Amino acid sequence: MYSGGFYPFETLEEHWAYWSRYIYINRYMNAPNDTYKRLFELVKDKDYFVLTTNVDHQFQKSGFDKQRLFYTQGDYGLFQCSEPCHNEVYDNEEIICRMIAGQKDMRIPSELIPKCPKCGKPITMNLRCDDTFVQDEGWYRASERYSDFIRRHQNSNILFLELGVGFNTPVIIKYPFWQMTAKNPNAFYACVNFGEAFCPKELKGKSVCIDGNILDVISEIL
Repeated sequence: MYSGGFYPFETLEEHWAYWSRYIYINRYMNAPNDTYKRLFELVKDKDYFVLTTNVDHQFQKSGFDKQRLFYTQGDYGLFQCSEPCHNEVYDNEEIICRMIAGQKDMRIPSELIPKCPKCGKPITMNLRCDDTFVQDEGWYRASERYSDFIRRHQNSNILFLELGVGFNTPVIIKYPFWQMTAKNPNAFYACVNFGEAFCPKELKGKSVCIDGNILDVISEIL
């Protein structure tokens, strides 16, 4: 699905026929396994905070406190102006469901093509892919809560638990986790990743890297 999102569809009717299904499956359907729910069971009684590049809303749907979540890269459930002419985002569930119900021959009806309510230009997903990504007030408030959490715990006993982070955007989670673990003598770093579980030699003695499936590892811990 991710690769298909880069396909140069010839018309907006085809583009939104694909993307409406993509968004519905990844944002509005429940996850196909219990990974998120099992992770919540693991941390629900602890002082936790979730920093994620995932955009599927599954953390919140699985019980995680919204005030303890920072979606850095956007949300499949939000639209923004493609320009953008203003810094607002819009819930898209209703129009996405209408696109799915109305599409035929891999096209949506032309009247369902979303447009910016202020300038009339095409609407797009609120996903970070270039410098047009809209960071609205909610994004900045979540960023501040994360920064405050890190500030309050900078010398505390803290576990930096990295789950499934690859090298697409390592500067958001992976590198900062390594750096904060190295600076804090009371910090510990744990990485669970299928095929890419490693960390710098400087973290030897205060880290563990597990090459495995996240759901299997969390279930073993529980």
